[in-house]
Amino acid sequence: MSIVLIGAPGAGKSSVGRRLARKLGKTYVDVDHRIEEVMGKPIAEIFADEGETYFRALEQEATVELLDTFDVLSLGGGSVMNPEIRSALAGHDIVWLKVSIGQASRRVGLNTARPLLLGNVRGRLIELLRERTPVYEALATQIIETDGRGSSEIADQLARERGWDGQQ
Repeated sequence: MSIVLIGAPGAGKSSVGRRLARKLGKTYVDVDHRIEEVMGKPIAEIFADEGETYFRALEQEATVELLDTFDVLSLGGGSVMNPEIRSALAGHDIVWLKVSIGQASRRVGLNTARPLLLGNVRGRLIELLRERTPVYEALATQIIETDGRGSSEIADQLARERGWDGQQ
């Protein structure tokens, strides 16, 4: 069973995931970063060159494969909208890193590496969260509020809850 971090852009999935895996002595992968490595280009370029449908197919294939390979995974914010991915997540420890619109907007800023947030970042985040929040909530085995908390603090909490004694 893997620990899978889900949530909106800017929730801290990547930074929390890296820290959590290190504390637990487990393997870690960020699915979006793995896709970029395999494709040899950033997600934004994949979206621009091949389109969102192509990217979502890559995301599905990578997520299903990596769930069986790594202990801790960070998923892309929209991956949970794919029914195949939702099905593959069954039986895993799904942690929703919940972030407010205001905090997510500040964390993401004008990051052009996030193709679905180009333009009005705050407006797009509101729209994405309206659509995705019920799915995050339905999948989550645990919900962690991230506003006002650093990734180390969140990773420490998650690690302690999973048996980490703080000595590593």
